[in-house]
Amino acid sequence: MRNLTFALYFGNRGFFPETLIAGARDEMKKAVEAQGISALLQDPSATKFGAVETAAEGEIYANFLKENEGKYDGVVLCLPNFGDENGAIKALRDCGVPILIQAYPDEIGKMDFNSRRDSFCGKLSIMDVFYQNKLPFTAFEPHTVHPLSETFTKQIKDFAAVCRVVKALKRLTVGAIGARTTAFKTVRFDEITLQKYGITVETLDLSQLFHKVSKLDPQSQKVKDKIERLVNYTNFSCCPPAKTEAIAKVSVAIDDIIEEYKLDCLSLRCWNEFEEMMGISPCVILSELNDRGFAAACELDVLNAIPMHALAMASELPATCLDWNNNYGEDPDKCILFHCGPVPQTYMTAKGEITDHKMFAKSYGEGCGWGTNEGRIKAFPFTFASSKTENGKLIFYMGEGEFTEDEIEAEFFGCGGVARIDDLQRKMLAIGKNGYRHHVSVTAGLYEKALKEAFSTYLGFDIIGLE
Repeated sequence: MRNLTFALYFGNRGFFPETLIAGARDEMKKAVEAQGISALLQDPSATKFGAVETAAEGEIYANFLKENEGKYDGVVLCLPNFGDENGAIKALRDCGVPILIQAYPDEIGKMDFNSRRDSFCGKLSIMDVFYQNKLPFTAFEPHTVHPLSETFTKQIKDFAAVCRVVKALKRLTVGAIGARTTAFKTVRFDEITLQKYGITVETLDLSQLFHKVSKLDPQSQKVKDKIERLVNYTNFSCCPPAKTEAIAKVSVAIDDIIEEYKLDCLSLRCWNEFEEMMGISPCVILSELNDRGFAAACELDVLNAIPMHALAMASELPATCLDWNNNYGEDPDKCILFHCGPVPQTYMTAKGEITDHKMFAKSYGEGCGWGTNEGRIKAFPFTFASSKTENGKLIFYMGEGEFTEDEIEAEFFGCGGVARIDDLQRKMLAIGKNGYRHHVSVTAGLYEKALKEAFSTYLGFDIIGLE
């Protein structure tokens, strides 16, 4: 994904000091570019004072955006003074991207007629008219903030996450490779509902994947390169060479499917055909995909592949799909989040170890499940989310927590970590009573605010609280 670009809009109202606009243009550009985001500014000579006041000036700015269509991902509406709501709605009503409204604070000692901004009041007028026109916008606390403050730096980072998520999920193609296993009715979903939100599901039978694998020459450069990538990615020292080769061929075939169908994320039926027919488990394949930023969920959980993709876009880091798996002793706010091995190496305390899947070895015999990437999840703050389809709606929950340094005994199978989440017991009750699955998607960093803003304000998704 290319670096973000924000179009910068500056509002003016003639009753208030226009002398503040030139400084705002410089300060806002500096604030945006300091976060690695490109700034797109209209030439200051295009309008009086280099800002927008009248509807006619708003039309000039709207034409500027039209000329640059596709080149910007969000708009920052800056109010150096009160600003004019009529010019603003004319300028931005067709911009088609998220809008952040920022208002400069007044300063004690600079409240005379030549210095007083009144942006506090002007911001409300802009918000009111946008609301009347059903134009979605973003506004964060506090109500007024200086562009060069640490507070606004956080706002810009949150807004950037909003823009990445909105851009990624407005049109999304998710792969569903394989049918849902009949045992897992918990991962049911409604394709028609997803399509209503612009999310297309491309479904492929596992036989298509296996056919692609069967046609791959193990001596081909693609397979050799994949083997090299995988053995450098994690510890394959105990994995039989024939199993390593089989895992690599499946990984190449999935890469080809991603390219052929232009997938943005995917979910995979990971048992029992892989184990019984190929003698491998695809956990490490999903781990490697996730580690390179391509969200891949196991157990054909399409409705966690989607939040995984959103989380990865928000954080610009990998996401993974985990089980709400175990309590952790008597601590009510801690649990173990676990999965067999799709956790990206980025989030593990050390290189994982490729093993024979213990659960499948028990069910189908030893040697049938090589490919689990065992290890432990390291400590970091995280954001979690999951979704469901119900009555024609796509509905999410989300929250924040932290992985701790608490130990899990060596005998614990797979890749897990101890998570601490405030008021966990109440949240687990809400998750269960509202019909969500046993999986949850996770990424590093705290992005709950950005996700909620992107989902509810711009994408039309429903969100339930976990209270």
